[in-house]
Amino acid sequence: MAQPAPDAPEPAKITLDINEIQRLLPHRFPFLLIDRIVDLTRKQRIVAIKNVTMNEPFFAGHFPGAPVMPGVLIVEAMAQAGGVLLFTEVEDRESKLVLFTGIERAKFRRPVVPGDQLRIEVDVKVWRGNAGRMEGHAYVGDKHAAEALVSCRLVDRARAAAKSPDATENK
Repeated sequence: MAQPAPDAPEPAKITLDINEIQRLLPHRFPFLLIDRIVDLTRKQRIVAIKNVTMNEPFFAGHFPGAPVMPGVLIVEAMAQAGGVLLFTEVEDRESKLVLFTGIERAKFRRPVVPGDQLRIEVDVKVWRGNAGRMEGHAYVGDKHAAEALVSCRLVDRARAAAKSPDATENK
């Protein structure tokens, strides 16, 4: 009589702290919008955390007396999480940048305010070596706060800098 095969152990969750995130992403304060990666499945999915505090510089003007995290920054946090996922597959990431190429079907379902912890879940829909399309969802607790399809492309950092208007200003 054949014995059933033992269940394969689940792979350990890949997590990253802020220092490991900063080794992958070029973003820095005040524009680094993810604080921790709590789960990462290579080329498939990432779950990130953003602790939303009153100290965020955008709350000074958005909106005084009724602070709300701008929706575009929630989408940027999704893109940054996707960037971490993409950069984990790139060996020469110091010479690369991940640039937004598109945002589709963005929807904002509830305000995100100081004191909230934003959980950002990003699933890969298409992955082609230097480009990707990802579906992002943001939650506060179990409440859906936002969603969007985000497209991005991996480019050479030097090439991106050469095309920047600042690169040609003083020539």
